[in-house]
Amino acid sequence: MPAATNYLGVLKDSEVLIEGTDYANQMTRSRLVPEVPTQTVRTLVPDGTINDVDSAAWTWEIAGIQKLATGGLLKLLNDSEPGALLDVVWQPLKDVVGQPQYTFTVRAKPGPIGGDQGAFAQFEMVLELEGEPVQVPLS
Repeated sequence: MPAATNYLGVLKDSEVLIEGTDYANQMTRSRLVPEVPTQTVRTLVPDGTINDVDSAAWTWEIAGIQKLATGGLLKLLNDSEPGALLDVVWQPLKDVVGQPQYTFTVRAKPGPIGGDQGAFAQFEMVLELEGEPVQVPLS
């Protein structure tokens, strides 16, 4: 069997443009996550179930180094008006033909500052998408 191709693989050369600026060199995580509510009703017969799957509400999980100076992602998020819309273009594998590129809009909110003594100051947060991500394969 031939080796698998066109899979996402290891994230080690991504591009994350937020409002046109690449912040990938400050980030350690970028993950789009759908939250899909489901309902199940059991009926009066042994194998009777009725399921309903709602549309997804998307979030963007990010993590990285706290750069609070000019050009820092955490500075951008902390300086933005809470709820402001930020446009994002994410290439999980930068410039690889056939791999997806995602475009989406998130709502800004402030992130955490500080950390443990003797350790890198890092942050983790979840941003809500406005709508859903649009996937475009690179050609």
